[in-house]
Amino acid sequence: MGINDSGSSNQRPQSASRYVPPHLRNQANREASPSAKPGANAGWSAWNDRAPSRGDGWNSSHSDYSRGGGFGNRSSFYERGSYGGYRNRREDSGFARRDETQGYWKDGVHHIGTRNPRTEKELFGSAEDSDRQHTGINFEKYDDIPVEASGRECPEAVTSFTTPPLDPHLISNIELARYTTPTPVQKYSIPIVGAGRDLMACAQTGSGKTGGFMFPVLSQLFAQGPAETPAPEDNGRGYGYRQRKAYPSVLILAPTRELVSQIYDEAKKFAYRSWVRPAVVYGGADIGSQIRQIERGCDLLVATPGRLVDLIERARISLANIRYLVLDEADRMLDMGFEPQIRRIVEKEDMPGVQDRVTLMFSATFPRDIQYLARDFLKDYVFLSVGRVGSTSENITQKIMYVDDEDKRSALLDILHSTEVSGLTLIFVETKRMADTLSDFLLNHNFPATSIHGDRNQRERERALDSFRTGRTPIMVATAVAARGLDIANVSHVISYDLPGDIDDYVHRIGRTGRAGNTGLATAFFNRGNKNVVNDLIDILKEANQEIPSFLESVARENRSFGGRGRGRGGRGGSFGGRDYRKYNDNSYTPRGGNDYNSYNNYPPLGGNSNTNSNRSSFGSRDVPLQYQTKTSWF
Repeated sequence: MGINDSGSSNQRPQSASRYVPPHLRNQANREASPSAKPGANAGWSAWNDRAPSRGDGWNSSHSDYSRGGGFGNRSSFYERGSYGGYRNRREDSGFARRDETQGYWKDGVHHIGTRNPRTEKELFGSAEDSDRQHTGINFEKYDDIPVEASGRECPEAVTSFTTPPLDPHLISNIELARYTTPTPVQKYSIPIVGAGRDLMACAQTGSGKTGGFMFPVLSQLFAQGPAETPAPEDNGRGYGYRQRKAYPSVLILAPTRELVSQIYDEAKKFAYRSWVRPAVVYGGADIGSQIRQIERGCDLLVATPGRLVDLIERARISLANIRYLVLDEADRMLDMGFEPQIRRIVEKEDMPGVQDRVTLMFSATFPRDIQYLARDFLKDYVFLSVGRVGSTSENITQKIMYVDDEDKRSALLDILHSTEVSGLTLIFVETKRMADTLSDFLLNHNFPATSIHGDRNQRERERALDSFRTGRTPIMVATAVAARGLDIANVSHVISYDLPGDIDDYVHRIGRTGRAGNTGLATAFFNRGNKNVVNDLIDILKEANQEIPSFLESVARENRSFGGRGRGRGGRGGSFGGRDYRKYNDNSYTPRGGNDYNSYNNYPPLGGNSNTNSNRSSFGSRDVPLQYQTKTSWF
């Protein structure tokens, strides 16, 4: 690979044990001038010089150990979710509220809390904050993204944040977050959810999916107020005794602890000064602290499935009042072993049935079998396809390098030495052991790095993520735990050190950069051990108008000559699911589970468990029924 020479003649002598970049190899050692400015290739060394040395963590300034202890320098890690002391009742009954920013609902009126500049700074930051995501130079290009909405009587899209359909208080919070224009997925999801319709939404990574469900759900809650819940038990301790069981109105499920924490942070922003009290629960943290949090108030709950089941079993949470169920990264929630927990939560507990709630599913990829499985939880839903679903953004420059396994470390160092430090670098590997090994390797070569994976405890994961997000350690080595949904500002480079065996995972990985119209770089190491994804990889590069290396086409030809498909998860056609399969004559496909679905002709085409046949159609017919009408638009 070509490495640009820095043009500097003032490099420090390299010791025998220190890595030497290719452009300095076989050159005579030269003394460095103390006054010389570092070149582009000296960026990481310059970062080390700038980094404050605290001596309070492993490897000093390279450490992801946070000052003050706890996540994000907060007083205590386990105080997540306890901003503001919430009252246990939803109405003003005479007790002084401990947080005047907290709104409340009384006599059918939404009373908005008092503004607090300090709280607003904490929640929304400022326009200058480098660790906040801002729209990039290509944000306006979102208007050119094609959008297809399939379903019965699809609502028309909106073009701006206005009231109606959004609640005025929500719009004020959106303005505080400095959002000016909805993204394509938000333009459709706002009216769809506002009309009470279920939604299955596929959209490119970094396209605003969290706002796509958060905005319309909160808007509806602000307008409708809380549902009636049982009065708190007195137990001889007075009227104000904390209610034992929480009755949230909204349940948002996500697969990882990091993602639920991120969604919770967004919920806090847009529920600011309202009656809605967000809460978050996930495994790996002290359950007692989380119980105390939900006892203080829990109207919108963000949770991982395992911890939610635990709290339900402890009779701490009831799902009887759920109006909105949201599955974020829904393809993984219904795959990857989560399906039994999801079925228990949705079907076996006291959650209202599919006809009595609104269910929303969001992801960047919706494989065909997942679409059929998801219809167990949906009714009369709209299928929303934003952009080339399962593809990547053209804002991301993708580079595929042929690197044998034994050469990967050297190639990685070449890349890091030749890259000007202008943002965060996220490196993906396949195993937990490799994440730690590679992080230590980079630290030994004076690169500020940390790692995140499932074997690190929750405190360590939060600390590493915060250190990376704030730039204290601008290189993070991660397994799949960071690949989905995480919205980390200023990630300029994603490196797939190990290519995943599933091309969907590749799409999610590189989607950590190039978000909200910003540009990004994604580099992947490829060799013949990855030939199972070569055809899908070529398809993705073509769709994003990227350069296709000749070695990829060569490996693809080899696969064809030996009769191999070279496809992950059964081929691209069955992987991404970038279309609504209710519309197509596809009887040749047998969904996962085989006889559980029998055939398309015997399965309710609009989801749910309805026994009526009025909305059924023959999938064997080539005519698309009226209820599957499609709206396609380019904004």
